[in-house]
Amino acid sequence: MPESGIPRLARNKVTAFGALVAVITLMAIILMMVADALSEKSNPYFGIVLYMILPAALIFGLLLIPLGMCMTWRRRRRIHVDETTGWPVVDLNRSDHRNAMLVFLMGTIVFLLLSSFGVYKAYHYSESVEFCGRLCHTVMQPQYTAYQQSPHARVSCTACHVGYGADWYAKSKLSGAYQVYATLTDKFPRPIPTPIENLRPARETCEQCHWPEKHYGGRLREFTHRRYDETNTSWYLEMLIKTSGDESEGLHASGIHWHINKEVLVEYAARDEKRQDIPWVRYTNRRTSEVVIYQDTEAPLSEESLATSEMRRMDCLDCHNRPSHIFHSPDFLVDQLLLTGRVSTALPEFKSVAVSVMASDYDSAEEAHEAIAAELRSHYSSEYPKLLVAHSGEVENAIAGVRDAFSLNFFPSMKARWSVYPNNIGHLTDIGCMRCHAGFHQAEGGRTITHKCNACHLILAQGPEGEIERAESREGMEFRHPEDIDKAWLEMGCYECHDGTQP
Repeated sequence: MPESGIPRLARNKVTAFGALVAVITLMAIILMMVADALSEKSNPYFGIVLYMILPAALIFGLLLIPLGMCMTWRRRRRIHVDETTGWPVVDLNRSDHRNAMLVFLMGTIVFLLLSSFGVYKAYHYSESVEFCGRLCHTVMQPQYTAYQQSPHARVSCTACHVGYGADWYAKSKLSGAYQVYATLTDKFPRPIPTPIENLRPARETCEQCHWPEKHYGGRLREFTHRRYDETNTSWYLEMLIKTSGDESEGLHASGIHWHINKEVLVEYAARDEKRQDIPWVRYTNRRTSEVVIYQDTEAPLSEESLATSEMRRMDCLDCHNRPSHIFHSPDFLVDQLLLTGRVSTALPEFKSVAVSVMASDYDSAEEAHEAIAAELRSHYSSEYPKLLVAHSGEVENAIAGVRDAFSLNFFPSMKARWSVYPNNIGHLTDIGCMRCHAGFHQAEGGRTITHKCNACHLILAQGPEGEIERAESREGMEFRHPEDIDKAWLEMGCYECHDGTQP
């Protein structure tokens, strides 16, 4: 070994460059880890640099060191500079060889320890909500924003989208690799489609927290709807949702969660990718072995189509298809603004104006915010000039409220809004339950899938403020439409008129 202490084979540009890269990268990793530990705020790009890019650069630099030495050795052999053409010999009887070996072993141990820590941190960072939601800010902004307002805001993305197990983790990373490519090359669709074909069965994700065997009784829900009139008149509806019914004949013998009763199996074939058109349903009673097949009499599925259709076992996600990424309609959002007191109910015609301006198409959020302010100010200045003068603060507060609601539910750049993401809970603005319960699915012999309203819910009270009627029996009461449409509501689905923007 020469006096400089640097092995002869290490005296080359490739090795020197690799050592320089490794040293600089290691120093950067240490400094950034200290900064990360001391920082109170997180940054998604900081994490990807610290746990993914810099470690890769460090390994690249370390690999260059032996690569350069090997290249030098081969070159010297080729031109016969060395007397020996064999591999270098390590002689532990020599103190310099022992010291070099000790340094190599200690460095290897330290490197493996740091690598283990880095791999652990990289794994957890790649599984974090921050990584999923904030790294690809423009692409995932709608889903991330909606997720933060949802009932599952404290559940990590991977708990639902990946779940436990190494196989699904590997599948998610392979899928993620293409998603990164699509993002970098701007080849992703707008809006981002719901990946229903790649989701795990609900029993492997949802049921890790939600215990199907412990769904008992019903759930009381109250709805306060505002009408599209001058005074924003309220219409109250109190409903008992029959989540689960009588347990005497087995788990979930009746009620909505009957569909996941372990004693029955419900399978279906959908005609479309979003599973909103379901013409064929098969019911199997596992206790009695009874099998009943229902076909949509209005538009049955042909034998050829059935043979090529995906047969899906019904589970939680067929109804709870938007448990976290919920995009609310303008009608719902304005009702919430008035119900919570964010906007004064004294502003005349507020609901009709606010819903109309929110439902319009915009190219950007900035354009939408300008339009919201301009439309509301213009309406009250032309129709209620005295009110605008006397209550200008309430009008400005209403503008701020509508803007906030828009920002949390509408994303023009990604074309994401309630109308492109149907919600299968209920049947007010989307077909939802009526995919199967519209009264058109019939089996041989005339047996149909129930279309009775009280199979899933009972109306306990309804009516305008000050004139609310209440049920006098456990059977509830017949639905009363806020507008006088006679019995039309019995002959058609709510969603056929109510699309989230109409009175």
